[in-house]
Amino acid sequence: MSTPNTSRLLKYFDALREGAEQAMDADSSVFMMGLDIDDHKGIQGSTKGLVEKFGPERVFTTPLSEDAMTGVAIGAAMAGQRPIHVHIRMDFLMLCMNQLVNIAAKSHYMYGGTVQVPLVIRTMIGKSWGQGAQHSQGLHSMFAHVPGMKVVAPSNAYDAKGLTMQAVRDNNPVLIMEHRLLYATEAYVPEEPYTVEFGKARVLREGNDITIVGVSNMVMEAMRAAELLAEQGIEAEVIDPVTISPLDFDTIEASVNKTGKLLVVDNAWLNCGFSAEIVARVAESENISLKPAVKRMGFAPTTCPTTPSLEDAFYPNPKTIAITAYQLASGKQDWVPADDQCQLAYQTQFKGPF
Repeated sequence: MSTPNTSRLLKYFDALREGAEQAMDADSSVFMMGLDIDDHKGIQGSTKGLVEKFGPERVFTTPLSEDAMTGVAIGAAMAGQRPIHVHIRMDFLMLCMNQLVNIAAKSHYMYGGTVQVPLVIRTMIGKSWGQGAQHSQGLHSMFAHVPGMKVVAPSNAYDAKGLTMQAVRDNNPVLIMEHRLLYATEAYVPEEPYTVEFGKARVLREGNDITIVGVSNMVMEAMRAAELLAEQGIEAEVIDPVTISPLDFDTIEASVNKTGKLLVVDNAWLNCGFSAEIVARVAESENISLKPAVKRMGFAPTTCPTTPSLEDAFYPNPKTIAITAYQLASGKQDWVPADDQCQLAYQTQFKGPF
């Protein structure tokens, strides 16, 4: 859908909260559950005030039992409710994989369309104050691999609200992947309810020299890298997939056909990941006239570290993205941007265009 005119800046966490609040206002079958969602900080502000407005029957904390509580949420969805189940970290979805993969994602098919599972799973990824091996992982490819499970990755506050409202209305399980470093970033967000369409990527910056596809927070880092590249005369086209499954490959395909070069920057490891899926589809495409040059970036092939110095080497950042894209686009290795030009997106607020 088209972006409504608005001049209101809203933080990412406020947009998540507002999307849920408006969905609950519109439909009494929507409720929210999750560990510590009624805490005084409200999951970094994303659930703050909801229990006071809707009461403890529609907004409530759960025991530390991901598997059992996910089963409760799935059962409620099958019974006609529309639960939003908040998992603070994606890492802990491993404790309820059977519930999500074998029950939530498959029930509609297994029961011949007579059962629906309108379940929304909110979950966070990403580094922050050294959260390390078991609290930083991006495991979205595991869920995108499964038919019946939608996976969305809002990179900004506008999409955070719109995708939340779209997810609540969907009759299938939808996993919303939220990057914790995006929580304080701002974008222009309408006050009125709206949805963001699944399976529709967004071209954030047009260019002819190289296509950069970012995932989640890496969209923002890619935008900063594109600014650095422009100073070197290289115009990068930056694409936000918005949703990982379903994926709008047509937009990526058209861009790669134009630029002839593709860099995919993921918030996860490269092996068997989402970046590999995009590159494989590009390789298989019959609509791309010339074989493109391709490159992928993501987590270093090791367990997530905790110390800042190792984190700097583990995650892509505007500097490493810009260098990789420059080498791919120009064929040269004679440029390195200055460190003071390479702040992360959450350090230099990006507000649009959305």
